[in-house]
Amino acid sequence: MDMSAAEIKRAALAQPQSSSPTEPNGSEILVRCLQAEGVKFLWGYPGGAVLYIYDALYKQDSIEHVLVRHEQAAVHAADGYARATGHVGVA
Repeated sequence: MDMSAAEIKRAALAQPQSSSPTEPNGSEILVRCLQAEGVKFLWGYPGGAVLYIYDALYKQDSIEHVLVRHEQAAVHAADGYARATGHVGVA
């Protein structure tokens, strides 16, 4: 693909698209929904595709993250918490 000098300059000067500070992204919306449901704990194993969720969790202080060593452990812990307390368990 051949690009003209003007196209190259325009591409180099282009600003990356980003959401405005007032517009929440999907991860922030997810965390807000969890807060609205009264979630106090979230069990998980950070990495890969869920790192954006961890960024949103870092910006708030009402949901405590519990680090586990395996994804299945997160599910079992959240299930046990929900059964023992009657509160929402999230993994």
